[in-house]
Amino acid sequence: SAKMCTVSRSKMADVGGPRSRRFSATRQKCHNFAEDMNGVEDVPLCRPVEMMSSLEVQHSSDTNGVAPCAVQEELEPKEDSVPEGARPIQIVITNEDDHKFELDAAALEKILMQEHVKDLNVVVVSVAGAFRKGKSFLLDFMLRYMHNQSSESWMGGDDEPLTGFSWRGGCERETTGIQAWSEVFVVEKEDGTKVAVLLVDTQGAFDSQSTIKDCATVFALSTMTSSVQVYNLSQNIQEDDLQHLQLFTEYGRLAMEEIYEKPFQKLLFLIRDWCYPYEHGYGLKGGSCFLDRRLQVKQNQHEELQNVRKHIHSCFSSIGCFLLPHPGLKVATNPHFDGRLRDIDDEFKKELQNLVPLLLAPENLVEKEIGGAKVTCRDLLEYFKAYIKIYQGEELPHPKSMLQATAEANNLTAVAGAKDTYNRTMEQVCGGDKPYIAPVDLQRYHEEFKKTSVQQFSAVKKMGGVEFSQRYQQQLETELDEVYTNFVKHNESKNIFYAARTPATLFAVMFVTYMVSTVTGFVGLSVIAALANLVMGVSLLSLCAWAYVRYSGEYREVGVAIDLIAEALWEQVLKPLTEQYMEENVRQTVVNSIRATLTDQVTQTTKLKTN
Repeated sequence: SAKMCTVSRSKMADVGGPRSRRFSATRQKCHNFAEDMNGVEDVPLCRPVEMMSSLEVQHSSDTNGVAPCAVQEELEPKEDSVPEGARPIQIVITNEDDHKFELDAAALEKILMQEHVKDLNVVVVSVAGAFRKGKSFLLDFMLRYMHNQSSESWMGGDDEPLTGFSWRGGCERETTGIQAWSEVFVVEKEDGTKVAVLLVDTQGAFDSQSTIKDCATVFALSTMTSSVQVYNLSQNIQEDDLQHLQLFTEYGRLAMEEIYEKPFQKLLFLIRDWCYPYEHGYGLKGGSCFLDRRLQVKQNQHEELQNVRKHIHSCFSSIGCFLLPHPGLKVATNPHFDGRLRDIDDEFKKELQNLVPLLLAPENLVEKEIGGAKVTCRDLLEYFKAYIKIYQGEELPHPKSMLQATAEANNLTAVAGAKDTYNRTMEQVCGGDKPYIAPVDLQRYHEEFKKTSVQQFSAVKKMGGVEFSQRYQQQLETELDEVYTNFVKHNESKNIFYAARTPATLFAVMFVTYMVSTVTGFVGLSVIAALANLVMGVSLLSLCAWAYVRYSGEYREVGVAIDLIAEALWEQVLKPLTEQYMEENVRQTVVNSIRATLTDQVTQTTKLKTN
């Protein structure tokens, strides 16, 4: 008979979605929390019906209530399938509002700093990939193996529900952030050494609520901190799967302070629902043959495809592939499927029985290494803290979707082409071998060529739409104005009077101060005369220094400073005086001309009258 199960999350009042967990009537009690895990945020678990009266169930904004969890009273799971208190712990928390990630350091510390494991070398097995592809489902079978690896029938009974990491059927995501199993397994290897095994579940990539940066951050973090990364794919390895892997691993490699020849350890492509066993058989052997063909670098391949494959080979010290059949229609279509082996196809169970020991058998365990040194549980905690800080900062570039990246590249190419056209046409007008041109004419050419370049940019077909391209058109116009400023300076340097402005200004200052010194000394104003002589001496020294800089090319900063001072004197003092003097002279000349003309006319008129 089916029973209703309430779903609770520690520290939260929201009610989760439907759960596929089943518990037998003989275990109608709540999971007890381990004493050392008290206060740590938990993932949703089913509560038995007897406790509903003592629970206050609050409905979240996106659910109408608590969905039923079917529980078969007559079925009893093994007592060692999920030990008391062991559960998935959220160690990396997703903030969906600002798409930031936070490390729950206290939760991770309680997992890794347990006395019996903190100084052991750690083996971290992480499963990552697209959402709703069965990552948590697979990890629960890994848990069964770790609890029963001494038994050949570690997969459990046919009527035993699958428990452990939270999973369910359906099309909506279940896991968010990164979760770790609270129990760290101690395994004795063949050489007698003991290692700690940590199982990690990750948020599925490419769901409707995650950005590309979110997906890249989760995948990169799990890859950087794991010794075995299982890349969970469906049906085949497609080219976009490889491109996403390239993006995510490069995002992880950027965050590492030191780049080693192979920054990451073991990568296992796990192809679920493999449909071509007649080409490549199920399992590791068929997967290896298939992967060799997929990652082969060929001479006639496009450079982009070659680079993707070379990058993947350069990132991992070991790469493998395992082909897994479809688990069966009951698994895919039954909304009440709870992981019982009787509902799973025999072929899937057979290959699963080969896959899990391949990852977790003592002889196959891969200890975590960074920079060639083995990492303990204590060390792993510090690495998590260091890596999460990097991804919380703004130092790393933000990964973008393929459309956005292509649209940006497309628009930037159009900007570069339009800018190049502007440079070429301006060079023809005032380039290095062209003579000085009047500033007014140069301004006119600039406006004309700028308009032509913007029209060229607009005429290019670009991705992203008009609004997206408008930003790059503004960028183009700003850059063209900056280039024009450089052309103006280059043109002014060709003006002989501009080049002689500094020495002419200094000579003028020396002449004026000399005259002031002479006059004031003659009338007895010795203080003013001495001050004028000082200014004249400084001007003379500045002129000599400027000439040396221009001749030798050394101490250019000194030459620039002298030019700036001379330019300020010219603009603020000499130029206004000169313009005023010229204006007065021109006015006087015009007045004199008019007077002379009028005088001539009067003289001629007088002569005519006399005649």
